[in-house]
Amino acid sequence: MDDAMLKLKAQIMCGDEIAMGPGKALLLEAIAEEGSITAAAKAIGMSYRRAWLLVDAMNRCWAEPVVDTAAGGAKGGGTRLTVAGETILSAYRALDAKLAAAARSEAEAFARLLRAEPLPPGA
Repeated sequence: MDDAMLKLKAQIMCGDEIAMGPGKALLLEAIAEEGSITAAAKAIGMSYRRAWLLVDAMNRCWAEPVVDTAAGGAKGGGTRLTVAGETILSAYRALDAKLAAAARSEAEAFARLLRAEPLPPGA
């Protein structure tokens, strides 16, 4: 059974906006590691603009901001996860682990019914 055969992803919605999903979780982890949105975006191969838009969306969706930014200057700037951001990221990763476990436990039933490769179009 191929682990990639069944992929589940969680998206936490706030109205029509994705408040948390795989990409946003990855970005938050990179921000925690790198200490800046610019460095985090670069580390995960994302444009700064895209990263900033994702941070803005998360901060607008959750009851408390998930990321706190300080502008640069003589003392330097920086970006960090707030306590709420750390809590949300941790809860999301726990949910993601549960989904991965559920996928593994159910994938065998699908594997018995699924072709190894799709038929060519029009077959």
